[in-house]
Amino acid sequence: MTDKNEEVVEEQVVDDEVTTQEVEADVDDLQTDVDPRQSQIDELTVKVTELEDKLLRSQAEIQNIQQRNARELQSIRKYDGQRLATSVLPAVDNLERALAVEADDAVAKQIKTGVEMTLKTLTQALTDNGIAATGKVGDTFDPTKHQAIQSVDSDEVEVDQIAQVLQKGYTLQDRVLRPAMVAVAK
Repeated sequence: MTDKNEEVVEEQVVDDEVTTQEVEADVDDLQTDVDPRQSQIDELTVKVTELEDKLLRSQAEIQNIQQRNARELQSIRKYDGQRLATSVLPAVDNLERALAVEADDAVAKQIKTGVEMTLKTLTQALTDNGIAATGKVGDTFDPTKHQAIQSVDSDEVEVDQIAQVLQKGYTLQDRVLRPAMVAVAK
């Protein structure tokens, strides 16, 4: 090659080196311009993900609260008359005891008739509100509904059945208000 050709080749190599360096510098400049934006995008993406997670958790918590409140409201409605029923049960017991007394004269019979009517009305009101008596002679003894006071020998009922009811028990829906006090056959 000639000197002239060698100079041209050297100039091209130098020009190529300068051009390559300029391009690399420009690429570095572009990368530094893109990197802050990309890091902001990444940060915002992380924040959005966190906020979505918090939103989903909050929605789930609200739904749980609503379901719990609905269950509590249903329970309140179901067992609404429990306190009143518990207060009225001794009056029912007293009316039943009054009817157990024999009436000899006309005035006592009239009073007894009035007590019967009162007891019937009160018993109907309890039944209408989901309150039922438990503990009948011949029923199988159930410790969740009955309280065994004593065990007796009985020819009338089988073993582990109620032989005598000392005090009626009452339930409200599926809840025991007062267990029946009973004597169980042995």
